[in-house]
Amino acid sequence: MSSKPAAGNQDDYKIKDTKPQLGERWPHGGIRGGGGWISSDRVTSTYDLVEQMYYLYVRVVKARDLPINPLTASCDPYVEVKLGNYKGKTQHFEKRTYAEWKQVFAFSKEKIQSTVLEVFVKDKDMISRDDYLGKVVFDMHEVPTRVPPDSPLAPQWYRLEDRRGDKKSKGEIMLAVWMGTQADEAFSEAWHSDAATVHGEGVYSVRSKVYVSPKLWYLRVNVIEAQDVESEDKSQPPQVFVKAQIGNQILKTKQSPTKTTNPLWNEDLVFVAAEPFEESLVLTLENKAGSKEEIVGRLVLPLNVIEKRLDHRPVHSRWFNLEQFGFGMLEGERRMELKFSTRIHLRVSLDGGYHVLDESTMYISDIRPTARQLWKKAIGILEIGILSAQGLQGMKTKDGKKTTDAYCVAKYGQKWVRTRTILENFNPKWNEQYTWEVYDPCTVVTLGVFDNAHLGGEQAATAKDARIGKIRIRLSTLETDRIYTHSYPLLVLQPSGLKKTGELQLAFRFTCLSLANMIYLYSQPLLPKMHYQHPLTIHQLDSLRYQAMNIVAVRLGRAEPPLRKEVVEYMLDVDSHMWSMRRSKANFFRIVSVFSSAISMSKWLGDVSNWKNPITTILVHILFFILVCFPELILPTTFLYMFLIGIWNFRSRPRHPPHMDTKLSWAEAVQPDELDEEFDTFPTSKPQDVTKMRYDRLRSVAGRIQTVVGDIATQGERFQALLSWRDPRATCLFVVLCLIVAVALYVTPFKIVVLMVGLFLLRHPRFRSKMPSVPSNFFRRLPARADSML
Repeated sequence: MSSKPAAGNQDDYKIKDTKPQLGERWPHGGIRGGGGWISSDRVTSTYDLVEQMYYLYVRVVKARDLPINPLTASCDPYVEVKLGNYKGKTQHFEKRTYAEWKQVFAFSKEKIQSTVLEVFVKDKDMISRDDYLGKVVFDMHEVPTRVPPDSPLAPQWYRLEDRRGDKKSKGEIMLAVWMGTQADEAFSEAWHSDAATVHGEGVYSVRSKVYVSPKLWYLRVNVIEAQDVESEDKSQPPQVFVKAQIGNQILKTKQSPTKTTNPLWNEDLVFVAAEPFEESLVLTLENKAGSKEEIVGRLVLPLNVIEKRLDHRPVHSRWFNLEQFGFGMLEGERRMELKFSTRIHLRVSLDGGYHVLDESTMYISDIRPTARQLWKKAIGILEIGILSAQGLQGMKTKDGKKTTDAYCVAKYGQKWVRTRTILENFNPKWNEQYTWEVYDPCTVVTLGVFDNAHLGGEQAATAKDARIGKIRIRLSTLETDRIYTHSYPLLVLQPSGLKKTGELQLAFRFTCLSLANMIYLYSQPLLPKMHYQHPLTIHQLDSLRYQAMNIVAVRLGRAEPPLRKEVVEYMLDVDSHMWSMRRSKANFFRIVSVFSSAISMSKWLGDVSNWKNPITTILVHILFFILVCFPELILPTTFLYMFLIGIWNFRSRPRHPPHMDTKLSWAEAVQPDELDEEFDTFPTSKPQDVTKMRYDRLRSVAGRIQTVVGDIATQGERFQALLSWRDPRATCLFVVLCLIVAVALYVTPFKIVVLMVGLFLLRHPRFRSKMPSVPSNFFRRLPARADSML
């Protein structure tokens, strides 16, 4: 929005400290197993960065010897687990007296409103009401407690009871019932009572999952040359090029500069390939005949036979025969026969020494090379407890009211995690903890919150999970072995303006395993060696990053439950390279901020030289005399000064990790039309008059930039003109002056020269003139090449 937010809103955009009750806290005041249901002094779990949530787990294993229906002479059993108002059902089996389900049901202790757990076994009836086969009843006060790493509770056989509670003569069910926490192994795969309304395929999309990005390789195809190339037109030699394709990636070499049957290219084509290799490398040799392109030959190479290399040493080149089809209609049946007259010279390798970039280097989360043999040891461990979210906005309408089905995704390195979906709750509590190995501290972990739009229904297939917000945490800004507990604002930039959609509460800790290795990494290149020994161009890196993001999105979208493409693209910032007036302004003011200290220093020196504060100017004179007399003190004094500044700034060091800064991002004062342009598609989908207005605005901005660049070029050309004799009188004066200065400096001690120059610059304003100095006048009269431009 164009108007700036109020001060209250500014506070809402900042990180807040929280004090959650982390670690194991058991009922009746017990902590870490002390008292309550269990009595133990040992540490029972590594879930120390989340608030404990208690669940009643019911594992339904199998049933046997079930009675049959006398009317149908069969039994179609299923199990219904009932606790208060919550009911969970297994699938039913047809015509079985013995059934095996192996399914776990989890009921949140916060929502338990009954003291009795009932497990019913029923016979599915397609026409009338399902028949009652029996039940097992558990008293909630008698349910045992299990805490990992204890072994799983052994299931037991229970005799089914009738409606009056008497034991039946036939029918048994094997069950295990216990009270546990989210640390239980059964938690992620269990049916949850808070997702009881989800059915069908939507059941899988509400569970928490861990994903691993596919292993990505750079495939380098060095097209060297071809021999014995034939064209359809025998009267003239071919002018060919090579087209290479892997899946949707297509690259072409340049057209051979001359028409010849033995063309030479020696060009590198680089692709992204993912394990397991599903596509093959397809090369076609094509001839440019007028306006059409005819295929001369074709080669298919499976990726799993291509040599892998770990460094910059080239692999051996090979000649390959091309599959070549006959030309012309006169050859009849022989037209489709394969010929091997043409061959191509290639050097193909899978480069494992690179890190395949699928995210921006500004907030990269992994810098390891593809080849595992080149990995170093981990230097630390990152633990994140995703606690909860507060005050989420309604993202969709259900039954006439706004609602949100929120889940959180975290990405660091190759590991992605997804929490379970909490249904219809603006203040969801996840309390899930995840761990990553850290190989470099100068990396960033990204967390995003989304609304699940795939819980079943007609629109689920085409719906997209809506963005609620995203945060990033740079590990190098964290203190080691400290637990951070903060509430992060979730900010989303929409076409209508900046919007706060809620807050995400986290607890995280960065543990250092080797301080020496971590300090050593600060002297190493950020990316693997191959990026510097055999670098890729900027254009190649941008294109390959886009292809890598597409591959990661497709592969993760094929998991079960899928991590949707819109989620992966948002986490990887797929559109970060697109033009934005807002981001351009933000980057400009970032540059201004970087040079602000130099500008402040120049202003201070100006005040000193103008004697604004006589005492300060006198002290500067004294310091100047000392440094001139003892020049060996200049460097030690400079470094001592920086040391003292660093020690002084330690008191005011940041207490919180940095977060999305709305002022730095220029999101507070952005114009509506600029936001509309930022969210426009590429190519644009706006009307012609809107596009024309934005083009004119861009021309205006570019015109100002053009003027600044021209002024910088003018100043540089004036320096060149000092000795270029473009202005013979100015160059003659400058050359004579240089001779006089050289003679004077030969006979005058250097300390005296520096002292005189310093005193001249620090002279009192009474001895100054408001007119420009002689050197400035002389420099501005020098010629530039601006007058030679059209």
